[in-house]
Amino acid sequence: MKTAIWLYLFMFVAFFDLHAQYPILSPFAISLGAAPSFIGLILGVYSITHLPGNLIAGFGVDRYGSKRFIVFSLIVAGIVLLVQSRVTDPWDLLIIRSISGFVLAFLSPACLSLLAKLAKDSVQQSKLMAGNGLVHTMASVLSPAVGAFLVAKLGFVHSFTILGWILIVTGVLAIFGVKEKQYAQTAGELFPNESPGLAGHHHHAPALANEDSPSLEGPQRIPWLFFGIPLAISCSQGILFFELPLMKESSGSILTSGILFSLVSLGALVTLSMLFLNRISPLLRTSMGSLALAFIFFGMSVHWPLPIHVSLFLIGMAKGVIFPSIASLLASITSRDRYGRVFSILSISFSIGAFIGPIVAGHMRSHTSPYFIAFLCLMAALSILPLRAFKPVHI
Repeated sequence: MKTAIWLYLFMFVAFFDLHAQYPILSPFAISLGAAPSFIGLILGVYSITHLPGNLIAGFGVDRYGSKRFIVFSLIVAGIVLLVQSRVTDPWDLLIIRSISGFVLAFLSPACLSLLAKLAKDSVQQSKLMAGNGLVHTMASVLSPAVGAFLVAKLGFVHSFTILGWILIVTGVLAIFGVKEKQYAQTAGELFPNESPGLAGHHHHAPALANEDSPSLEGPQRIPWLFFGIPLAISCSQGILFFELPLMKESSGSILTSGILFSLVSLGALVTLSMLFLNRISPLLRTSMGSLALAFIFFGMSVHWPLPIHVSLFLIGMAKGVIFPSIASLLASITSRDRYGRVFSILSISFSIGAFIGPIVAGHMRSHTSPYFIAFLCLMAALSILPLRAFKPVHI
């Protein structure tokens, strides 16, 4: 449990730093002379450079363990932020953000893999993943407002410097705080404390996907089409994070923009606090939460009567359902020796979507509502989700 607390701390700090930059990166890029389409590229390149890092992390974590990747990611990302504080040209910012995206790509697969290995059974695994979602949300509730406040009081240079040193110090703490043990590597030992009947659902290969479905090999095969859901969710989130600081409601000040970002996280905190949701099938939570998120974006695209503050809160509530359920679903059907690879594929899906979202929004916002594009992405992913492939699985 001590290791889990340390992991939660590291993820809190990493997410805090990341979300603290959301309301200030667009204004910072504008202050450097960047056009809206170039701002979309700056935000998107962070995610696309996640891809090589995710690929390396996937096999590296399974082979060498999580600790070295956690320490490397935190310390180097902090150094990159210190360099970012001195940037004076949009192209330099683009390069720095691309490096930052690659470095931080190692953190999430490493932490999620180690966190999943700590579980003794599937119930505890769901609780640990929900705890990860809670930590993520708590960080994202506080950080946008804090980041905007820092810029308002200290300016961009000092704000990025402070955030950079926070990451470096946390990385040093990770050297002493993370205790990594050897865990069972076979699918049959996935949950040794569960009854044989329950454990069997975790390691029979044919149970998850039919033979016609392209899939990821493992104790149960994961249909590749499933990863369209996290891709579409991150695409819609990237669109929101690009559009929100540029909306008329938040154009008055960076601090107002930070508060609007925090509303999304407050909504997620509400649903994450509903612990009874963990009793519901992760697949059902993922699909229903994604459908609700799609409808909210559609409502925003047609200017429905709900205020922007309420819409953002509802988006957060949907995210609070979706993110823990995706992690729980993948963890429950994957053997311990493949956690790193599976969570790296999940991170790759998130990265691709987060890359596409801001770029599309930057180029299309003068022609159509970016929120309608987010709606289309989510509905397309839901329409190709192979629900029948998951039916035999008892989560």
